[in-house]
Amino acid sequence: MTETKPFLENAWYMAAWSHEVGEDMLRRRLLGEPILLMRRQDGTAAALVDRCPHRYAPLSKGEREGDTIVCPYHGLTFNAAGQCVRNPFSEKIPAGAQLRSFPVVERDHIVWFWPGDPARAEETPVPDFSAIVIDGHAPITGVMPMAANYEYGTDNLMDLSHIEFVHKGTFAGRGVIFAGTHEVKAQGDQLHSNWWMPAIPAPAHTFGIYDPAMITDHWLDMRWEAPASMYLQVGACPQGGDRAEGVIAHQAHILTPETEGSSHYFWATTRQGPPSPEGDAMLAGLMGAAFGEEDKPIIEAAYANTDGADFWERKPLSLGIDTGGTRARRIIEKRKKEEAAL
Repeated sequence: MTETKPFLENAWYMAAWSHEVGEDMLRRRLLGEPILLMRRQDGTAAALVDRCPHRYAPLSKGEREGDTIVCPYHGLTFNAAGQCVRNPFSEKIPAGAQLRSFPVVERDHIVWFWPGDPARAEETPVPDFSAIVIDGHAPITGVMPMAANYEYGTDNLMDLSHIEFVHKGTFAGRGVIFAGTHEVKAQGDQLHSNWWMPAIPAPAHTFGIYDPAMITDHWLDMRWEAPASMYLQVGACPQGGDRAEGVIAHQAHILTPETEGSSHYFWATTRQGPPSPEGDAMLAGLMGAAFGEEDKPIIEAAYANTDGADFWERKPLSLGIDTGGTRARRIIEKRKKEEAAL
């Protein structure tokens, strides 16, 4: 029987926010590998394994010379495609002097990389997060390290009923989740986990645009794409009104494995209105508190509490509201088995 790998490989993973990748070399561990992210002089991003094939020094500790990187240990020089272009000890380039490079696409202020078969990258659409870019303004963004397997983050995001219990200091909805209806549905390669809460007082995300006593229809629509790219639309409109004309926040929640037991949680949110230093600082602080002080501790504690056992080995109970996360896990398992059979 063919053994499956720990991660789905033929998929687009988020490597960084665009503003994180510049002239300086960024080292980030992704899917268990040290990855060097850099921006070429023409502005395009590149991703390479950050490990010299000679004596394994991290190239990110070296120096850039234009679009090449000089190893800090013995001076082998590599271009942005991973090819060795200079050997200071000989005119001959050693056999095997090649770094693995990855297909990269940059879109919606996100740098995506493809760790699998490069030929398959060209035929696989990149997740669409254009909704987080409004009027040309970059979203408010953050990156949170999480000491938990990335699928535990997916569980959390595909079951937003936890808001009532985990987010009491930020987003708790005064019990409105229990007055709403929840639906999980598949649409092509996407899963949607949506909450509809009609006829409730204006939720907190309207930030005073609606009077707190105003009766509104409220929704939380979450879209998932493998491995763990999630787009959340948080909305409210006057009761019975047109959703498109309501107060809507668009959010990105994207998880990329660092290792099998740790993750990078990339998040973003749009603003209500144009950017302002005060408003942006307030919103960034609120989001940072919700994820860093509320989500992160409970996700990490739950993962640690499995004591290293496989998720299914612990025989998790089902409450119905967790169907989205369960279905996402099953899809990942199925696709990993299909990859192993290739």
